[in-house]
Amino acid sequence: MALIDRKPKWLIRKLPDAGKTEMVYELLSDLGLHTVCQEAECPNQGECYGKGTATFLLLGPLCTRNCTFCAVGNGRLTPPDAREPSNVAAAVQRLQLRYCVLTMVTRDDLTDGGADHVSETIGAIRNACPATRIEVLISDLGGSGAALNRVLSARPDVLNHNLETIPRLYPSVRPAAVYDRSLKLLETAGNYGPRPVTKSGLMLGVGENEAEVLAAMQDLRSSGCDVLTLGQYLAPSRKHHPVDRYVPPAEFDRLAQAAEGMGFKGVASGPYVRSSYNAEALYQKSRLS
Repeated sequence: MALIDRKPKWLIRKLPDAGKTEMVYELLSDLGLHTVCQEAECPNQGECYGKGTATFLLLGPLCTRNCTFCAVGNGRLTPPDAREPSNVAAAVQRLQLRYCVLTMVTRDDLTDGGADHVSETIGAIRNACPATRIEVLISDLGGSGAALNRVLSARPDVLNHNLETIPRLYPSVRPAAVYDRSLKLLETAGNYGPRPVTKSGLMLGVGENEAEVLAAMQDLRSSGCDVLTLGQYLAPSRKHHPVDRYVPPAEFDRLAQAAEGMGFKGVASGPYVRSSYNAEALYQKSRLS
């Protein structure tokens, strides 16, 4: 499987207006914050920053795992920054965010996987901006039920955990992850009271076929997952897992229809869809279903 260099026309788009981009960069720099927009090289970064929003990346810019699809780096880890929860809350307040998305690196070096830090950050945002909705995209926390309960006890509005790909590709794409463990996390979150909206996502174009995607979608629904995102995988570099194919928009539309037929309350499916892209609109859609 070779890396495909030429992108199809549906992946070519105009650069967004700069808008509030400079202000967002300055704010992040002033507060010493990281975003998944930058660390994961999200293709929607310019659009989101231009609108004055960002997805905050907690627990530093480095991960303990080495998923072959991900641009987030590995390296010498540092203890969680005790100032980060309050600094994220300050950023949310200054950006006047009605909807905030938090994500995290995987920290297998921490006994709770970083759950307490995530919970503290949610609490700090609640104190500073009580009307702000909060979505958290978490790691599998090493499969710890206690760690997951710590995050859920902070009462995020949305609990997101990405399945990323189909089970056959886990050894080559997510070698340290466990497919069934991720499904179990979503099921546990869905049974928690008060119940958050549960959300997950799949990358397409990694080497899966459509039947495998449909099966993974059904696994998510069987685990009680409410909201689904489907997007095109774009290899960060030639050192990462190669792109197997570029999925045409019509196929994304077909999969979205299938997902709605399975009972997902909210579906975002398209080449540039990512977990946190237009997350507020998808949350609102799920609440109306």
